[in-house]
Amino acid sequence: MGHLISGKSHLVPLIDRLNRYPVGLVDNKKLREILALLFSEEEAFIASCFPLSETTSEELAARTRIDVNELQPKLEQMADKGLVVDTPCEDTTYWMLMPGLIGFFEFTFMKRRTDIPMAEVAKLMREYLHEVQPGQAEEFFGSATQLTRALVYEDKVPLSSKVTRWEDAREIVQQAEFGAAGICFCRHQKEHLGETCVRDAPMEEICIALGKGAQFLVRRGFMEEKSTEELLAILDKARSHNLTHITDNIREQPSFICNCCSCCCELMAGIQSGFPDGVAKTPFLAQVNEEACTLCGKCIKVCNTACIEPIKAEQTTRVDEKVCLGCGACINSCPEKALQLVERDKRPRPPLNKGLMFTRILKEKGRLMPMVASEVKKNLKKMVRG
Repeated sequence: MGHLISGKSHLVPLIDRLNRYPVGLVDNKKLREILALLFSEEEAFIASCFPLSETTSEELAARTRIDVNELQPKLEQMADKGLVVDTPCEDTTYWMLMPGLIGFFEFTFMKRRTDIPMAEVAKLMREYLHEVQPGQAEEFFGSATQLTRALVYEDKVPLSSKVTRWEDAREIVQQAEFGAAGICFCRHQKEHLGETCVRDAPMEEICIALGKGAQFLVRRGFMEEKSTEELLAILDKARSHNLTHITDNIREQPSFICNCCSCCCELMAGIQSGFPDGVAKTPFLAQVNEEACTLCGKCIKVCNTACIEPIKAEQTTRVDEKVCLGCGACINSCPEKALQLVERDKRPRPPLNKGLMFTRILKEKGRLMPMVASEVKKNLKKMVRG
């Protein structure tokens, strides 16, 4: 990710630092315009000095050579903007620089703000994420290990099948010690582009965060704390709109559940634009009873990955197995009950935790040197607590 882009050269150290994460940010003019709107020049410098692991304000003061009493309010302001995460632990607060994706790109639209030109940022982010060459999509979706995975509607699973706790959205919510909900950043971004969700999916109180990450989001005004019952009701609301549940691609303590539609979600857009494996799939697959199908098209309209294809000559539909996430969001749409979930031949098994997931991605991208692998693995486990 070389720096051949002229202008805003003070952002180069920040971009280099962000590119030490498993998913980096491809440097180009639009990225620099985005970062210049999100970070002041001083904030960009401070962010560039963050180590890969968590750090205290005293340690960061030594790295930046800014007096700790002067640095502290700047870190507080950066946390309010979602650029860094603070984690209080007894008498010490630890700070972590957020990645761009999944990170401060999303946080930017998880609250209503007046400190930045939201419409301009929304336009730049859309253009940046959909650049063809060099492609940020390849950077995000291009590794064999995915950052995110789909969750199945457990009530649509065949009676002969079992759903493990990490495959069940309701179970994930029930096991979390803390939960919160807030704005769908994808639909909020689209609002600032003068567009609305074609599916009329809700924007407020629809995305869920869990664990220590949720505590940060509540503390900084990005989300509101919710009870387990309230979070389960949000899952039900998402299902009433045929939305797809997406979470971390890990088995241990997932930190979020997004409820995604086909028209707003960048993850769904990535799948539809040539990255069928960009989101890890469930152990299930939608299947059409072609004899019962009347080609009414309702399942095609609600499928969030555009994997259901009309076969007009035979007056039926078929599912593209390479694209289908197996989420079950389409099942209830069929008035003829011609859709069902079946088990895949191979059951996907996510990495245990974030540290292992990030390490795998770095290895797959050839960015993890064997001699430092153990140190990187240790630090990456701390990247996003909870």
